[in-house]
Amino acid sequence: MALTKLDYTSEPFEDGRSFGETGPYEFLQGTAHFALDPDLPHNQVITDLELAPRSDDGLVHFSTDFSLLRPQDPAKGNRRLLLEVPNRGRTTIFRLDTDPLPQATSGRPTPSDGWVLRQGYTVAWCGWQHDVSRNGDLLGISPPEALRDGKPVTGPVLCMFQPNLPTQVRLLSDRDHMALPALNVDDESATLVVRDRAGGPGRTVPREDWSFARLDGLKVVPDPTHIYYPQGFLPGRHYQIVYTAVGAPITGIGLAATRDMASFLRYGSVSENNPWAGQLDFNIGSGMSQGATFLRQMLYLGLCEDEAGRLAFDGILAHVAGGRRGAANWRFGQPSYIGPPAVGNLFPYSDNPQKDPTTGQTDGIQVRAAARGRLPKVIYTNTSAEYWVLQAALIHTELSNGRDAEVPDNVRIYQFAGNQHGSGFPLPLTDRTGNPEAARACYHFNSVDYHPLLRAALVNLEAWVSQGQTPPASRYPRVCDGTAVYRETLAENFERIPGVRLPDPLPAIGSFDYGPEVGLGRATKLPPDIRGPYPALVPAVDEDSNDLGGIRVPDVAVPLATYTGWNARHPDIGGEGQPMVLAGATLTFQRTGSERKAKGDPRPSIEERYRSKEAFLEEIRKAATDLVQEGYMLAEDVELVVKNSAQRYDEFTK
Repeated sequence: MALTKLDYTSEPFEDGRSFGETGPYEFLQGTAHFALDPDLPHNQVITDLELAPRSDDGLVHFSTDFSLLRPQDPAKGNRRLLLEVPNRGRTTIFRLDTDPLPQATSGRPTPSDGWVLRQGYTVAWCGWQHDVSRNGDLLGISPPEALRDGKPVTGPVLCMFQPNLPTQVRLLSDRDHMALPALNVDDESATLVVRDRAGGPGRTVPREDWSFARLDGLKVVPDPTHIYYPQGFLPGRHYQIVYTAVGAPITGIGLAATRDMASFLRYGSVSENNPWAGQLDFNIGSGMSQGATFLRQMLYLGLCEDEAGRLAFDGILAHVAGGRRGAANWRFGQPSYIGPPAVGNLFPYSDNPQKDPTTGQTDGIQVRAAARGRLPKVIYTNTSAEYWVLQAALIHTELSNGRDAEVPDNVRIYQFAGNQHGSGFPLPLTDRTGNPEAARACYHFNSVDYHPLLRAALVNLEAWVSQGQTPPASRYPRVCDGTAVYRETLAENFERIPGVRLPDPLPAIGSFDYGPEVGLGRATKLPPDIRGPYPALVPAVDEDSNDLGGIRVPDVAVPLATYTGWNARHPDIGGEGQPMVLAGATLTFQRTGSERKAKGDPRPSIEERYRSKEAFLEEIRKAATDLVQEGYMLAEDVELVVKNSAQRYDEFTK
């Protein structure tokens, strides 16, 4: 067992608050210690593990932060482990609550009504990301560093950013994570390139015009983790710096930590100091966004199987990963960066093997797991935003011809139609000041709540892994029925809405050539050459410009607005006409027919669609009931959906 020890403190969770029939929970947090055998075949897929320092026992030792919630009375739990992969060190699973609190900003769990805990789960988190700040309560990992002849490894790094405010200094990292330091602040070979838009022509900034430095008051101080540009980085521009870094944390070791934490909690015995020995029958791995790409990478590397050949996860719920696998197993990896070019966008995308038409390589997400017969049940859920920005269609598209690809029996794919990456931006539409990100977009964020669909997906996954109960069929945009189309065919549909313009496209994803060591998780050619592109399909839309395919939540099936998976940057933050990545929009219908005619809006008004609020809610209730009967929504959520739709009606018609 690779997990060797748990050091933790425990306390009653939320002062002994009771969560339904499960009752009170206990909260544990502390440090998990691991000893990994780098010679085991299961572990050799971890990049640079062979370069990690070994202890006298020949093993690689490291530690992570962890936290766990378990029922105080184990007999009242459901004997299921729900291990959530932290998103940039934060917990997000309680977004599944029926009245969730604002987006988590820390690693400490904060439920509202406690829907997840009322199901009886033991819920755990294990730090995996090496570059999150360790000064607060975010969950991170302390990985070993790759050494060659006792010295830190050096190599090329690409750092990209698009500022929203003018500045002269930037940290060499994404989202202010810990930076990868430059080997030499006087390195003349380092390059800085600026572009007006992503993928556009670049202009190289002369080396003498910028430096590896920061400002200490008015004084310029050399600093290998910062870049200083006296002329100033301009809002909306895209900046790319390539330099030689020193010190490569073994990023992929977080994959092994997650695997071994789940395995220990499920299989560890009393003699192995497992306080939960014999209390768990099934494990489910869950992740949102970055956590979901992490799980796809874990599945791709065959790391859902532990060192003893047992499944660490019986089921996986990967939410809003799109077609990505993240950068959790790369030398000089930057796991938070999602823009192009990024190693997380690399082939393969689909679970079944495909041939890359540009390289001739054949691969698939589940090739390794299938070869060993260790296949968990997998549910992928995506919104419209992942189709517009994160190439979600590639997980079910043939790269060679753009047709629908076959999906294996152990996988379900669900698209939440007409939704954005982060669900349900709150009303009222007229107040965007409560969220700084919303104030940076041209249109109000998408206000539809997809969480009823996500709760049902978790319930269905649990029944699938524990009882063999087949979940509802996959539902996503398909080429064969015309619900998946190329992006450029939709501009006219959206731009007929007064005041609306489709943002410029992001660079198309194709085959990235990062150099000859890419198969070892090492990018040596930066920036990479790009060949392709692959098919860039998005959801087709109806006459209201709402998504046709996927699972249409009642507010999309019975609409008061056009709900999109795209939005545009506000001119105030630069980059006008460029996409606001991962954001969708709410483009409301006019209230009355006369308003519609006066504004030239071709979409029927709310007044023309529904004879009354009561009639509107009748249609909402029917749409919700239909989803319950099909298995895509829980019966307990129908009244909640009707209530939220009533609030939406009042807001849109006032």
